Amino acid sequence: MNLLATTSTVAISCYALLSTAYKGMQVAYAVPTNGPLASDDPAGSDPLPSVDVIIPCFNEDPSTLSACLASVADQDYAGELRVYVVDDGSRNRNAVEPVHDTYARDSRFHFILLRENVGKRKAQIAAIRRSSGGLVLNVDSDTTLARDVVTKLASKMQNLSIGAAMGQLTASNRSDTWLTRLIDMEYWLACNEERAAQARFGAVMCCCGPCAMYRRSALLLLLDQYETQLFRGKPSDFGEDRHLTILMLKAGFRTEYVPDAIAATVVPDSLGSYLRQQLRWARSTFRDTLLALRLLPSLDRYLTLDVVGQNLGPLLLALAVLTGLGQLALTAEVPSWTVLMIVSMIITRCSVAAFRAGQLRFLGFSLHAIINILLLLPLKAYALCTLSNSDWLSRGPAANVPNSSRKLGAIQRPKLVASDGTCSDER
Repeated sequence: MNLLATTSTVAISCYALLSTAYKGMQVAYAVPTNGPLASDDPAGSDPLPSVDVIIPCFNEDPSTLSACLASVADQDYAGELRVYVVDDGSRNRNAVEPVHDTYARDSRFHFILLRENVGKRKAQIAAIRRSSGGLVLNVDSDTTLARDVVTKLASKMQNLSIGAAMGQLTASNRSDTWLTRLIDMEYWLACNEERAAQARFGAVMCCCGPCAMYRRSALLLLLDQYETQLFRGKPSDFGEDRHLTILMLKAGFRTEYVPDAIAATVVPDSLGSYLRQQLRWARSTFRDTLLALRLLPSLDRYLTLDVVGQNLGPLLLALAVLTGLGQLALTAEVPSWTVLMIVSMIITRCSVAAFRAGQLRFLGFSLHAIINILLLLPLKAYALCTLSNSDWLSRGPAANVPNSSRKLGAIQRPKLVASDGTCSDER
């Protein structure tokens, strides 16, 4: 029994030391510096680059898709803007046709209709290969952009050493449930602590899918690797944002975070859908960790601590909790040191977040710790044991149609370009 108590004490103490070190440095590096960074210097009087906005969608709610397209159409960008909406074989295509028809009247909008669901990654590539703008902005179909997002991201990308940049994410449905409120705070912390600290060194480790801009010249160099990512010999169909970001860093480009480029995305409003999302994300994170480890020698030492903390920290916490529960079950003794350390760290983190954000609601983020300990830690262990599983869980497996996106073209309604390159009058 002493072994259980000792193991729990040692594990939680190591977790506390590791977490304090990397979280403390994270908060310090996330604080904005005075004056512009070198990466913010504009490229003189060069004309603004053309931007292609790519929006893959699958079975999207028509009102949600309409809000997304309206926010893109309303962008206050002085340069050339083109929009490619890729319908990835949606089964509700009849329902979204009125939305397509509305924006097909705008010459900036182009629609690519795929006969079969090939997955988000190949849907993106279908538009990337067809478009020609200097910059490519990937936007999820359930995301709405503030009017200045394209301008602010494109301004950041004026530095030619930057291959990708992401904006700040918020939950558009934050007020719906207690869970969406927690996720909104989770996004704030992920953006304004984790990504902001990583951006200090030009190495954001994941430019999030809902709103991320890429330099086309860099993207084209990596497109084949991006399209053909395999894990244990099987296509990897999710985690595309993290993998593409790692490829950018591996190729020597900087990746940045722009906190005042605000994008609001729909987040899960039920625990089941949230856990399915987290399972996908955990698998993609584990898959790309090895690739990220190979980068660390060329990056700042803080980033090594950050990666180690994010991957080793949960394992130490899980070990402390499991051995602590074992001690409680077998001896009826409460692992007081373990409980005290966990509670104190939760209170400290939430208090710091509330101070930095200037919002007392972040004190309520302590509720997320319960979800993390009881649900997310076991889920991450399950993800580690099922890394070869590529199901999206919320959308079903994508059709395996290698490179079919290269044969598909943009259309004006009502023409539909088939996978063999011929046209039909399907609606």
